[in-house]
Amino acid sequence: MNRCGWLGVCLLLCVGPAASWAQSAREKIIIDTDIGDDVDDAFALALAVKSPEFEILGVTTTFRDTELRAKIVDRFLGEVGKAEIPVMAGKPTAPTPMSQRRYAEGGHFAKSSHGDAADFLLGQIRKHPGEITLIAIGPLMNVGAAIDKDAATFRKLKRVVIMGGAIRKGYGDFGYNEHVPPAPEWNMLNDVASAQKLFASGVPLFVMPLDSTQLKLDEVKRAFLFTRGTAVTDQLTILYHLWALETPTLFDPMAVAFALKPELCPVTPLHIRVDEKGFTREEPGTPNAQVCLQSNPEDFFQFYLRRVGQ
Repeated sequence: MNRCGWLGVCLLLCVGPAASWAQSAREKIIIDTDIGDDVDDAFALALAVKSPEFEILGVTTTFRDTELRAKIVDRFLGEVGKAEIPVMAGKPTAPTPMSQRRYAEGGHFAKSSHGDAADFLLGQIRKHPGEITLIAIGPLMNVGAAIDKDAATFRKLKRVVIMGGAIRKGYGDFGYNEHVPPAPEWNMLNDVASAQKLFASGVPLFVMPLDSTQLKLDEVKRAFLFTRGTAVTDQLTILYHLWALETPTLFDPMAVAFALKPELCPVTPLHIRVDEKGFTREEPGTPNAQVCLQSNPEDFFQFYLRRVGQ
């Protein structure tokens, strides 16, 4: 065999298996999002698409106008060269004004309709039992629907990482100002029953509550991101200006960051009860969740800005 022949064999035996291993080692994720209201969901999706550690099996949308939210995701993924990622929509509820509606209606990537989010989630779990991380960063309608349809299959998720709840701090408690007591957090409050089902499901659950996710993207950080001129940062710039407020709080990106680098949000095992008003109560008992009670904003932004801004 000549030198070229031996080289081909080597590539098949060495590079091929290595490439296959690298592909299989990627974390399989599904992102469940209420993108289109607060802009932090878009920043979370940006981190996911910029992370080669992830194999994104799909994105599902939840809460109210789920089809419009799915069209926002369609365009975002299309604009950044990821149009092959499936996008599904949860059951719609009451329509609502949405600051980023014009983004959904622009471009050439939006699909006319989308499959059912809960059915898609369960189908993917059946294909990849024990392998999928669900990152849920919106109200938990799709999670509750999946549990209602097939709780046994839902339990075959590898883990669920959520942004949700308020354990020891409320909105506006940044750790250096006067203490603000916990209040019902948005994602818990808008579907209490589904949150209760998730915390009782027995699936490994990692919770990023208000205690660790009130991360302000200040003017300096925004200027850095919005002048990078990449496909991803350009989409964030557009969505930020449509959102039309000043300083985003990056609640949701911490859930994605935790799935990549858990040291950014160290967790504590706790027993959490979601009460009928949407409070996430810390109580005695066997832990049912791993909860991040404190994060280091500087470490988070060092990681986030380097990854998304590259």
